[in-house]
Amino acid sequence: MTDNQLTDAFTAVHGGAPDGVWAAPGRVNLIGEHTDYNDGFVLPIALPHAARAAVRRRADDVLRLHSAQADGAVVEVTADQLRPGAVPGWARYVAGVVWALRDAGHPVGGVDVHLDSDVPTGAGLSSSAALECVVAVACNDLWDLGLGPVEVGLLAQRAENDFVGVPCGAMDQLASTCCEAGRALFLDTRTLTIRQLPVDLAAAGLRLLVIDTQVKHDLADGAYAERRSGCEKAAELLGLPALRDLDLAGLPAALDTLPDEGLRSLTRHVVTENARVEAAVEALLAGEPAALGPILTAGHASLRDDFLVSCAETDLVVAAANAAGALGARMTGGGFGGSVIALVADEDAERVAGAVSAAFAEAGYTAPRVFTALAAQGARRLA
Repeated sequence: MTDNQLTDAFTAVHGGAPDGVWAAPGRVNLIGEHTDYNDGFVLPIALPHAARAAVRRRADDVLRLHSAQADGAVVEVTADQLRPGAVPGWARYVAGVVWALRDAGHPVGGVDVHLDSDVPTGAGLSSSAALECVVAVACNDLWDLGLGPVEVGLLAQRAENDFVGVPCGAMDQLASTCCEAGRALFLDTRTLTIRQLPVDLAAAGLRLLVIDTQVKHDLADGAYAERRSGCEKAAELLGLPALRDLDLAGLPAALDTLPDEGLRSLTRHVVTENARVEAAVEALLAGEPAALGPILTAGHASLRDDFLVSCAETDLVVAAANAAGALGARMTGGGFGGSVIALVADEDAERVAGAVSAAFAEAGYTAPRVFTALAAQGARRLA
């Protein structure tokens, strides 16, 4: 949808023109899964797929929220009604941002919002973070709050944590607000230190395929929270602030002290995943993006066997893609469905995609959606 079409749609719903149009992208995480809430390292890129919002300030404290992807109804709520659990469905991500801004002391009032997003929902590509971040950057501009991209992302994360109720780390929101076109975001989630790393796969004759299994997940169902709680318990038993403070050298001894295999496997994933992020960073800095392939596949094995967040469909994609010649593949996102990324040579892209589709057809699964990931720009004003 063009900016003019979004403006026209806003006018049809709310009457009159919006004050502006903003966009915030979804993301693909190259490596670094379930490390962000363990104070660890992540390496995402922003996608061209984005949530776009036409927004207008109101003179009162009423929020009137509309989405092109919803059933057509306008969700209306007043700011004084905003509290966790009070707003259902997709609108909670938007209302939660206004709640988080106001709770932090920012003088944000009512808004009229029309949203249109092409970030696939439930695909592990951060569709919810895109909704949160596009509203957050719009409010930042409209009320001249002066917040930087990191501050905006952290407020959007608070909306998801405390208003929506998903105990996610900061990666999704910070990827949406901080990523740059043609760059991967190397983020230390403890210090919030950011390095923008060039990632020009095309120049190396490579392509990153995103394969959406069409298996939807809902991270609010408790499985995500269980794993976070387990990681925190393991860190506490080890006498560490977070699992980030355990390195590969100390891992074997640490595992021997943990009381059960569940905590040991969670710990093993986080420690080895942080090491995989650092190895991926070294590969990009050395100009050797093909070296990411084995790192991706090792990451998937860890998510499947240690963190237990994969599923039959994502495992099948990884196996089929690698068998067809991919350099490496792994589940991306929180898990329990969603998408897989596969690093392939340009000349192998169609064969890999076809092999995955054929494997899905043979298994009786819904056909996957396949597209090429390009490192896009983070949240911004469009008009």
